[in-house]
Amino acid sequence: MTTFARRIHGIANEAVAAAPVMADVAKEIRTALEGPVIVAHNAPVDLGVLQRKLAGWEPAEVFDTLKLAHRLRLERVSYRLGSLVEAFGLAQGLNSGLRPHRATYDALVTARLFVLLATHADGQSLSLDELRDLVPEGDDDPPTTLF
Repeated sequence: MTTFARRIHGIANEAVAAAPVMADVAKEIRTALEGPVIVAHNAPVDLGVLQRKLAGWEPAEVFDTLKLAHRLRLERVSYRLGSLVEAFGLAQGLNSGLRPHRATYDALVTARLFVLLATHADGQSLSLDELRDLVPEGDDDPPTTLF
């Protein structure tokens, strides 16, 4: 593990010494990723790792909560996951043993962030086209992408 990764995640090499290597779990990971969509915060980072480790794998569709937050919550000063979690109280009610930069915590707060971003102030959900930022039919402008 690199010094940078250790500083971010607080995980030392000794803590993962007994963990399985990618080759042993690649099939399981591919199966888990077969769903129709991936939701991630700063998705290019996670996707880059997955694509390097799982040769030939491509996600069907990705919603990046970092890109969505930039587009849908213009008032934010910071779009870091931790800042958004704090600003919107997204960690409330989570098990106190869960910590930022760990898979379970980050997955849960990212899912909560996605739901928050996908909901108008009046409680109505945005359509998938709105989340994708697709232009209405008949408009000649090309649709924007999430990343």
